[in-house]
Amino acid sequence: MNRRPVGVLPTGLLVLGAIYCLLPVSWVLISASKSPGELFTLGTLTPGTGLVENVRELNAYRDGVFWRWMLNSVGYAGGGALLSTLVSAVSGFALAKYRFPGRNLIFNVLIGGILVPSVVLAVPQYLLFSTIGMADTYWAVLLPQILHPYSIYLARVYASAAVPDSLLEAGRIDGASEGRLLGRVALPLMVPGMVTIFLFQFVAIWNNFLLPFLMLGDDGKFPLTVGLYTLLAAGANQPSLYNLIITGALLAIVPLIALFLTMQRYWRTDLSGGALKG
Repeated sequence: MNRRPVGVLPTGLLVLGAIYCLLPVSWVLISASKSPGELFTLGTLTPGTGLVENVRELNAYRDGVFWRWMLNSVGYAGGGALLSTLVSAVSGFALAKYRFPGRNLIFNVLIGGILVPSVVLAVPQYLLFSTIGMADTYWAVLLPQILHPYSIYLARVYASAAVPDSLLEAGRIDGASEGRLLGRVALPLMVPGMVTIFLFQFVAIWNNFLLPFLMLGDDGKFPLTVGLYTLLAAGANQPSLYNLIITGALLAIVPLIALFLTMQRYWRTDLSGGALKG
């Protein structure tokens, strides 16, 4: 059996893409290992000897405010991604499997919402939350993340492909309610799609800067993105803070890596076969 040779051009493009993605991470890892004196004297890709000291100083900075920012980011990203995933899964399932007046109109509006950049909505959202007295609260950052048009679109596409109509009809014949069909039949089949939505939303909220920057004034409620930005602004007058900024950026990557490594085992496409056998 003849095997087709691997194309040199596609492989080269993939290698270049991998280098492009990994080079900044490598730079952060190497720079975080340097002491303040080494940061501006050693070569760009030369490791230093100050990683442990940098972590210790970051931990001590303003009584450990960095870990408060980290905890806030986990709350915003974890809570927002979980709620967004549930809302998107239910909405996508309803749009995919139920026929009702206005269904196509709702779906077209969602498609249009995908084209609207989130930065355009940030200021109106701030004005709305300020009017109702919820600016500078945790809810002001969490609530706008729950309804996400692209996640609903993904859930609809996945529900259409992963949830057979025949399986739903069989459940209705057996007397199952619509809520039971959703919870016991549809959602288990949609787990790979829900994991995808959760990961996308978690990363998007974790990296979000503009919304919390506008909504929050109390630095005790800042996520990592805004907290590290305040460190960067202070670093203009205190160059010694640059090491803390880079070390904080390195530690901010760790939860994302851990999340992907933990959840990738759920990222499967063969769950429908197992569910049908059960």
